[in-house]
Amino acid sequence: MNIELTELEFRRLLDMAYIGNWVLNSTRGQSRFEDYDNVESRLFSECPKHGMHTLTEIIDGMARPSEAFEQGGIHEAIADYEDSIFFEILAEELARRDMDFEPINPENYNELTDRIDEYIAEFEQNGIDNISLDIR
Repeated sequence: MNIELTELEFRRLLDMAYIGNWVLNSTRGQSRFEDYDNVESRLFSECPKHGMHTLTEIIDGMARPSEAFEQGGIHEAIADYEDSIFFEILAEELARRDMDFEPINPENYNELTDRIDEYIAEFEQNGIDNISLDIR
């Protein structure tokens, strides 16, 4: 298979491959999905051919994203995503808790979304400052 990409599209593909592999493998420790590591390596091995030498380095015989790549802002994008998802998941879990974890159906769906919206508004205004836990 051949895909023709501009240099900018290839650069964006590197970002997407890195983010995807990071999401899949960053928490897996030794049980990584190696096939995703291999695809990422194949893509990063193409960097020197496109004048992107600083984005890759060879580690244990495999092309890997370089420290310069990893420090170039990609983790800020991942962190922005994680922050957004954190609050969305927390809002839904709190709303479902408030509703005693009833199965969601057409009759209570609007109640759920209203509660989620209230929590999201709170988080947007105050972050987690007003959250407290009663740990026994």
